[in-house]
Amino acid sequence: MDKPDARHLPIETQNYLRRQAIRLRIRGKRVCDISEYLGVHVNTVSEWWSEYIDVGEAALHQQKRGRELGEGRTLSPSEEARVEASIRGHFPEDYGIESALWTRKAVRALIEQLCGVKMPIRTVGEYLKRWGYSPQKPLQRAYEQDPKAVKQWLNETFPAIQQRAAQEGAEIQWGDEAGLRSDDYGGRGYSLLGYTPEIRPSKRKRERVNYIASMSNQGSARFMLYTCKFTAEVLLRFLKRLVKSHSGKLFWMVDGHPVHREHRIKDWVEKHSEQIEIFELPS
Repeated sequence: MDKPDARHLPIETQNYLRRQAIRLRIRGKRVCDISEYLGVHVNTVSEWWSEYIDVGEAALHQQKRGRELGEGRTLSPSEEARVEASIRGHFPEDYGIESALWTRKAVRALIEQLCGVKMPIRTVGEYLKRWGYSPQKPLQRAYEQDPKAVKQWLNETFPAIQQRAAQEGAEIQWGDEAGLRSDDYGGRGYSLLGYTPEIRPSKRKRERVNYIASMSNQGSARFMLYTCKFTAEVLLRFLKRLVKSHSGKLFWMVDGHPVHREHRIKDWVEKHSEQIEIFELPS
């Protein structure tokens, strides 16, 4: 049977075997016999004995393996403290670094700027983790959502709409409006655990464009861009294009935006009821 590797044994067990091996060797026992008796490899017994010959009593105890805490790190404790303090409560732009959030690349640039050290990206991530930072994305939650109404709509209202659509040959599409800005940041940034990272408003001129879109359950989409405020006129312009581009009837699912409820929209939809019906989603 193969003898176990003594390096994988607990320190207390290693120390006991080491002392016994040296004691038996002092008594004149052969290395091979000691190996067989203690159940460790013959090379291990030889190494223990050689170490005893070289350093004496100190060889009776296994020395701790591996690096001490903090040993071998690229940054000194004072440099770590300086970098971490520079990150906390500051933005990359404060140091002339082109980044909206503290990413590993931004922190690497900061380390090079403050300490003159070019550090691998992976090592930067290890330092951030050690300082208590993690990559996070701002949380968005619908605080006005009515879970009870949503459940009822999913279990009762929408199945009825689907049944009607199948009977009338209508296509279900989902509509929404949103805006795009040139200073939007969709990535993640490092921040202390429990603290959501913030993005400082840019001093540069912001470019913005709005869009209204409609998507079917199969994934086909139609959209319209506009730069003005979302009004009934904008929605009517889109609806006219939407029904014109569709041969059958549409069941359009939208949220409770005030524009969707305006009388001009309701009047137009009522006049074109053979082409489109609008259904309002729950809160």
